[in-house]
Amino acid sequence: MRNISYLTSLLVVGGALASCQGKGGSTNAALPASSVLSEAQDSGFDVTLRSAKAGLNAQMQLPLIVPVPKDPGGGYTHEKHKENAKLIYEAGQIYKLTGEKKYADYAGKLMLAYADVYPSWELHPAKKEQSPGRMFWQNLNESMWLLNVSQSYAAIKETLTAEQRDKIEVDVLRNMADFLSDGSPETFNKVHNHGTWATAAVGLTGYAIGDEDYVEQALMGLDKSGDAGFLKQMDKLFSPDGYYNEGPYYQRFALMPFVIFAQEVQRNNPERKIFEKRDGILKKAIYTTIQQNYGGLFFPINDAIKDKGIATRELVHGVAIAYDLMGDKGLLSIAQAQGRFMLTPESRKVAEDIAAGKAEPFDYKTMRLGDGEDGTEGALDIIRASQDPNDLVLVAKNTSQGLGHGHFDKLGLLLYDAGHEILRDYGAARFLNVEAKYGGHYLAENNKFAKQTIAHNTLVVDETSHFNGDVKVGNKHAPSLGVFSDNGNLKITSAEISTAYPDVSMDRTLAIVTDAAFERPFVIDLIEAHSEKAHLYDLPFYYNGQLTDTNFEIKASTTLRRPLGSDNGYQYLWDVGRGKAVAGLSQITWLLDRTFYSVTSSVPQGSEIIFAEIGANDPDFNLRREPAFILRSSGNDGVSFASVIEPHGEYNPTVEFTRNSHSNVKSVRHIEDGSNEFIRVETKSGETVGLAISGDRDQSATHTIKVEGVDLTWTGPYKLFHSQKHIKESN
Repeated sequence: MRNISYLTSLLVVGGALASCQGKGGSTNAALPASSVLSEAQDSGFDVTLRSAKAGLNAQMQLPLIVPVPKDPGGGYTHEKHKENAKLIYEAGQIYKLTGEKKYADYAGKLMLAYADVYPSWELHPAKKEQSPGRMFWQNLNESMWLLNVSQSYAAIKETLTAEQRDKIEVDVLRNMADFLSDGSPETFNKVHNHGTWATAAVGLTGYAIGDEDYVEQALMGLDKSGDAGFLKQMDKLFSPDGYYNEGPYYQRFALMPFVIFAQEVQRNNPERKIFEKRDGILKKAIYTTIQQNYGGLFFPINDAIKDKGIATRELVHGVAIAYDLMGDKGLLSIAQAQGRFMLTPESRKVAEDIAAGKAEPFDYKTMRLGDGEDGTEGALDIIRASQDPNDLVLVAKNTSQGLGHGHFDKLGLLLYDAGHEILRDYGAARFLNVEAKYGGHYLAENNKFAKQTIAHNTLVVDETSHFNGDVKVGNKHAPSLGVFSDNGNLKITSAEISTAYPDVSMDRTLAIVTDAAFERPFVIDLIEAHSEKAHLYDLPFYYNGQLTDTNFEIKASTTLRRPLGSDNGYQYLWDVGRGKAVAGLSQITWLLDRTFYSVTSSVPQGSEIIFAEIGANDPDFNLRREPAFILRSSGNDGVSFASVIEPHGEYNPTVEFTRNSHSNVKSVRHIEDGSNEFIRVETKSGETVGLAISGDRDQSATHTIKVEGVDLTWTGPYKLFHSQKHIKESN
């Protein structure tokens, strides 16, 4: 792990802090300078505070610049207003932490500069299609600005004259709060992350200026009926497990307004017991957000920028607040990995306890995170081979659509190992705040490729996306969940859906298996489609690494490439090579870093393997050039693909040796007998491992299936039949 002081020295401090106020909006006095930790102690927080002060001291020598709004996201005026909000926030928090009045004076001057001009600004000239702002192209950014600035105002208002307070409150805070609430009801009353930011910003403003009406509107909706507002969003947007409907990327984004405003509600209105609401849903949400990461980056399902991870300011705030509430020392190890601190008392406490050696490992778990308000709209299943967060991790995406940010990939999977994506999800096609790339908007390729089913590791029927790519239809349907178990050598999940296509039902069972016949845990993947009509079936695997071996000959397109199709995302895939499965078996191996990975699949006779690469029909180079192979088969009565995904061997270029570069799997067979199924995996040394699956979820039901002339019997929905080698070693 990198040194925490080094990491924090690279920090660009930002974010928001709920102001320390008494009930009714009165602000507590700034902490005296003597309360700040001695520099000799040099905790991560000390480094953060000194860095922030140095940056502000330099900034305070420069003229104040409040430009007239002009540019969309990423442009000069957009970024300048964001920077000014950050400066105002930091100045207020540093004043609160140190009592040094020059920082309060600077924050007040900047607020007064905005008070001089904000009332004259109409809607932004580059306004977005939905919910435009005045300072920014969308009012979401306006909410974020106000959330930061209102907290700084609460911290410094005691230093202002009555005339200055009146000007800032009337011309900036109230003006903006009215615009975001009564002036933008379609956003303020919406159950959506934009609504969360708006209600939190207006509510924090209410506490800062002592206006209970703003607070009540924020909590209960514009008409204060409770049919909208912050509390309704807490009910609707999280499942009982703390999973956020739009996925981990947007869970991270929405987390900050949720926890910052909730913290202020707790301070001012403790009788609401907001952190206990829905069995502590906000505390659960913080933990759930952490669980949805690998190597520090969030699982990139739905519209996700893949570079976002646990070090984002939203989760840095969340971890500090959660630690303040619960004292869980496992959170300290997450804070160490984040490597940054906010200018808050809670963050300071985290840094002090890390410096005191109190951190313990965070409890990463195998877990099913139900989706939907009642937890009945599918789930995100996270299966970990061990408690080592860098070990093999399998993610099964059996969630609901995820609203407008959702992608059309039911029964999809992601696989991680040794700090890398192994089978990867594309995430979003967007260059956030990069003006040169479509002004920082989602690119056209986001809808046309990244959201389409072929962009994901799941089954595609007739080259058409699930729900025909219709969000409204997709939002009505979620997979039905099957078994889920974390039971020692077998960790398993399953789900099915019959609404993605009109006459096709699909189911998928995924398991991480540990057996002595294999050097490491491996994955069994069974995906099936059932239909009484003829269809074409494609199962893509987006692999990360360099192809090293196949058990079949590839006819590569070396001089001429054509797109794989014309619609539903296929138009963005180059057809770079094809091969035929040998005796119903496809085996493909690639190298990533120092480990080999193989996918060995039992496929129908006559199946084709297509090698593809993202980038066709992309003249502006908007998409990443990532490889995939696609198992393709056609049939009149459905299809099944049974695969073993296996990490193995080692490649060491430093000392020049290679070990076990070939797969250990000799064959994979899928055997069916009514509702009973069996995956038989044979190794090259003659060992066999089997996974028995029943469609009956009754834990007491007994099942039998004949495999290689032998009747195998088990009780319950599944059973792992170990190799002889495993049995001998266990004894």
